[in-house]
Amino acid sequence: MGRIPTHTVEDAPAASRPLLHKIVQATPTGRPANLHAQMAHSPAVLTAYTSLRAVLAEQTSFDPKVGAALTLAAASGVGNGYMTRIASRLAQMNGWTEEQGTALTTGTSTNDAKIDVLAGLVRESAANSGYVADATWTAARKSGWSDVQLTDAFAFLGATVFTGYFLNYARTDLDI
Repeated sequence: MGRIPTHTVEDAPAASRPLLHKIVQATPTGRPANLHAQMAHSPAVLTAYTSLRAVLAEQTSFDPKVGAALTLAAASGVGNGYMTRIASRLAQMNGWTEEQGTALTTGTSTNDAKIDVLAGLVRESAANSGYVADATWTAARKSGWSDVQLTDAFAFLGATVFTGYFLNYARTDLDI
């Protein structure tokens, strides 16, 4: 059982209601996922989460398919099953096959060497509190990833760590 109460739009704190309502409008179920329903208990947490997601959608140098791959790779490094399921779903919605999704989580080949190197960097960073070996960084640079892209990759890592850690912290019940 989760540690933090879950909310509907109607019973959420007033400052969370508009954000939670917007999330509900974008979901096929017509209700918030437990993740969002718990985050709504703190308007600061829900605002931080939605702000991170909005900035990634609007400002990143990556297309949604690459962003989904980075989110899934980071989720596997964070080690939260709920987060990995969310990220796997997102990856499939953005064109990654189930086999490629497995590869992104395990570090095996997706048949795209350039993506594999960047996903590996993000996965390594997620699993090591942000630390990445020089060899991993150099391999990403040699694969053609720019400084801007390597910096943007951190934004996906950060958003995924934020979400995954919240799920661990709140002991969010799996509902997807």
